[in-house]
Amino acid sequence: MGGMGEMGSRSIRFGLFAGGRFWHRQGVGITARQFAQMKGRLEGVRRAPSPVIEAARPASDTRQVILGIDPSLRGTGYGVIRQARPAPECLAHGTVRCPAGWERSRCLAKIAEALREVLQTHQPTVCVVEGLFFAQNLQTALIMGEARGASMVTVALAGLEIYEIAPRKVKQAMVGYGGAGKDAVAKMIQRMLRLAELPAPDAADALALALTHAQEIGRYGLTPLKKI
Repeated sequence: MGGMGEMGSRSIRFGLFAGGRFWHRQGVGITARQFAQMKGRLEGVRRAPSPVIEAARPASDTRQVILGIDPSLRGTGYGVIRQARPAPECLAHGTVRCPAGWERSRCLAKIAEALREVLQTHQPTVCVVEGLFFAQNLQTALIMGEARGASMVTVALAGLEIYEIAPRKVKQAMVGYGGAGKDAVAKMIQRMLRLAELPAPDAADALALALTHAQEIGRYGLTPLKKI
């Protein structure tokens, strides 16, 4: 082939042997890479498929135990689920209740003590708490922050990673509407976890957090989870 010296990385003339005749078409230019691909196909070599997008995070452990916490001074909800197939399993749920007459410091101590028992009993591998929200009352925001802090310290001392999810995102994931009420969330949680009874509102919110986190780590997402 007299034109091979001019091929380089530009283009080449080619021939195909088909039907017992050698077909040679002048003026059809292809690149060297295209020629190599055509040659591979003729020889029965298939290229390995490449993913359209890379996985944003590795596949999660299907047996991971997730602790969800909905912090509140008078009623901190908690829920523990285990990832399983075909559906997650509920290990425990409840509410840490503190009477209105208790001092805040006593309530915080009880929250920490109750969560330590949950951690020791069920050995969760990760924790997710409700994200911060904008409260119109500053005093309410401070009290909620104290309960959230007591919960996070207790979990952090146990060595667990802690993530947070915004309340509206949880409702959107569970019910399909970010402004859904507590009753709607509780009913959906009961259905998803096949619970015999409707969970208390704060416990249902905690279970919803855990379920939303399970959904997030079980899919290919482009937005990283928010660790705190």
